[in-house]
Amino acid sequence: MQNPRKALAYALEKYPERVEMVPIEQIVTDSARQNPKRPAYVTLAVPDEVVKSLRGNRDDHDLVLLVRVPREVLERSESLILLPGEVR
Repeated sequence: MQNPRKALAYALEKYPERVEMVPIEQIVTDSARQNPKRPAYVTLAVPDEVVKSLRGNRDDHDLVLLVRVPREVLERSESLILLPGEVR
């Protein structure tokens, strides 16, 4: 398996229209916080082809990622002020 970060960066640069993104809160159907008896969990509602891809042949499937963008990065993405080291 190749580096997921590299694969995502390539897909967003070369084929942005083919990358599917949905805010996770739109597809969560159930969730629970961690407690002493079990870990935290979320249940997601996704298309059947995604489930097939996750459980099928490892050599012939899409890369499905859960990506978290920190709030600070979101705030920086909307700022008009360019900080040292940032390139836009």
